[in-house]
Amino acid sequence: MNTELRALRAELLAMQEADLVTRRRLIDAGELYGPTIPPGFYHPDMAAVHHQNNARLWEIVREYGWPGRALVGEEGCEAAWKIAQHAVLDPALQAFCVSLLEKAVAEGDAPGQHWAMLTDRVLMEKGEPQIYGSIFVGGADGGLVPWTIADPDQVEARRQAVGLPPLAEHNRNLQARVNLETQVQQAAQSDKKQSG
Repeated sequence: MNTELRALRAELLAMQEADLVTRRRLIDAGELYGPTIPPGFYHPDMAAVHHQNNARLWEIVREYGWPGRALVGEEGCEAAWKIAQHAVLDPALQAFCVSLLEKAVAEGDAPGQHWAMLTDRVLMEKGEPQIYGSIFVGGADGGLVPWTIADPDQVEARRQAVGLPPLAEHNRNLQARVNLETQVQQAAQSDKKQSG
C-alpha cells in the first residue's frame, strides 16, 4: 500500500473513531436517545460528525470508487462501510454507496454483509421492506422488532448467503447492546437530576 493509500486508510479510521467517540460520549451523558429525548431528535454534536464524514466520504467515493480491501485494507473497508451506514442524514450518499458496494462484493473486495446491511438501511429510509432483516426498530412492548422484511420465509437463507448470523442471534445481540446503552443513559439522566 503506497503512502497515499495508507493516508486514506488512516483518514477513514479517524473518521470512524470520531463517530464512535462522539456516540459514546453522548450515551455516557444520557443525551443520545431515551425517554427524555424528544422523538426525532438528532443531537447536534452527532449531526456535525456525520455531516463532516458524509462530505468527505462523497469525495473519497467519487475519486476512488468504493474503498475496498484492495485499496485500504480490511480495517479501512470496515470503517468506510460504518461511515456509510451511519450517513442517515444523506440518503443519496447511502444509495450511491450501495451500488459501489454491490460491485465491490461481486469482485471480492468487500464483505457481502456490508452491502446487505446498507441495502436494508436504504430500503428502510425509503419506507420499503428490507431484504436481509438487519434493521430493527422499537416494538410496542419496548423491545426490538425487525423492520418489515420482504419474503420473510427466505430471510435466513439470504442472511446466510451474505455472511450474516441467524436473525434470532442478531436480535439477541442488538437487544443486549440497546439494554446496556439504555442503562448507561438512564444512570446518566438520573445523576443529572440528583445533581441538578
